[in-house]
Amino acid sequence: MAFGSLKVILETAEQKKVPFWEAVLLDDMNERNVKREESLKQMERLWHAMLEAAAAYDGKLRSNSGLVGGDGQKMEEYVKRGDTLCGPFVGKVLTGALQMGESNACMKRIVAAPTAGSCGVLPAVLVPYFQERGIQEQRILEALYTAAGIGQVIALRASISGAAGGCQAEIGSASAMAAGALVQLQGGDSEQIIHGAAIALKNLLGLVCDPVAGLVEIPCVKRNAAGAVIALSAADLALAGIRSRISPDQVIDAMKEVGDRMDESLRETGRGGLAATEDGREFAARLRQSV
Repeated sequence: MAFGSLKVILETAEQKKVPFWEAVLLDDMNERNVKREESLKQMERLWHAMLEAAAAYDGKLRSNSGLVGGDGQKMEEYVKRGDTLCGPFVGKVLTGALQMGESNACMKRIVAAPTAGSCGVLPAVLVPYFQERGIQEQRILEALYTAAGIGQVIALRASISGAAGGCQAEIGSASAMAAGALVQLQGGDSEQIIHGAAIALKNLLGLVCDPVAGLVEIPCVKRNAAGAVIALSAADLALAGIRSRISPDQVIDAMKEVGDRMDESLRETGRGGLAATEDGREFAARLRQSV
């Protein structure tokens, strides 16, 4: 994809008189020199992989480290009891995010969206939305193009790598992508889409990447759940007509600046933040002894 800003996607959509998602689709066709049907088929394959990964969760599995596994099952059982503070839909979103993150840690098949470490956010909001709203699959594919366009711009202007920009670049990007997709699914316009993405990203600025023992497990899995809920709230804010006072592209630029200034110990090295706590160091030492 060749879009250098969210503003350019909006302008392209306006010039071609197409919705946001279709501007991204047309760009994909041009960039990869493929037909519309081929682009849609590829997106459909990704969506089906998300559905399959969600359905294949196994609450009995544990990661090789033993640090991750089973929490998604606990959350699912808690939601079924019907007494959650957030309500059944958000409960399912939290469940889906945990389960997908655990599946990644347990080496099951997932979709990097945009990364493996943030794989739980987008499916956590889209899968229950699809299942509960009874919408056509085509609408989900369209929302995924919107998410892809947002993610591509973030990758180009800033980063989607925890090693380069901290966890804000992974969970932040995923949350922005999910917020934009949700706004579209709820009938929001292009302006609302990018402001939803900006609001989500703003609320995750500065999030460090501090994996305990250098593994994409603690705190990564639970951050997927938080990122998914932030996407929901950002989408609702945008749909209410609330705008980011800082333009969406400048929010992305701010994320890059924050990531560039972030100390190396807080960018996926496993040497700072939660990884450097007494518990974090103890986990790491225990794992080293077991190897």
